[in-house]
Amino acid sequence: MDRGPAGGRSVDLELMRTPPPKERADAARNRVKVLEAAAELFARHGVASVSMDAVAAAAGVGKGTLFRRFGDKAGLAVALLDERERDLQDAILSGPSPLGPGHAGAVVSPAERLHAFADAYLDYVLAHLSLVRMSETASPGARYRIGAYGFWHRHVTILLDEIVPDGDALAHALLAVLSAEHLTAMVDNVGAERARAAVLTLFDVARS
Repeated sequence: MDRGPAGGRSVDLELMRTPPPKERADAARNRVKVLEAAAELFARHGVASVSMDAVAAAAGVGKGTLFRRFGDKAGLAVALLDERERDLQDAILSGPSPLGPGHAGAVVSPAERLHAFADAYLDYVLAHLSLVRMSETASPGARYRIGAYGFWHRHVTILLDEIVPDGDALAHALLAVLSAEHLTAMVDNVGAERARAAVLTLFDVARS
């Protein structure tokens, strides 16, 4: 029986989510302006070519405000990705099966949910590869300090615990192939379609 989020362990997974920022109305408006400006500039020129100065100018905020709020371009990348990660987490916690638990009483195998997670995560990371890579490689170990990694690891562990003896360790191993740095190299060498197929094969082998 699936003991994933809908089966009794949703509370600890829910608690691992980073809450949205609480801020004054004017700060929230500035945040939206900055993120919209950054998203537009990154899409037009590429992440590597856009400076924090350019983002501040496009958003109409002071450079000091931008740096205090986001720290650096990697911090800006994390903020841009936050909403997209939340959407994926919502789908895992309460969305339709097989990614989510489905309706009450639905029977979804952990193997099906594991494959669905890998497929959905690949959709997310390949669509935002440069941003995710920046957020994960800003400093040594940055990927593992991002709150979302703990969520992905816990979810995969919960599913693997139904299938293998040591889900915790295997979850780390499987998530390693989903790192943006690794996927960037794979896409450069074999293309996005073959990279996706290879990663899904690894997840399917792990669940068999």
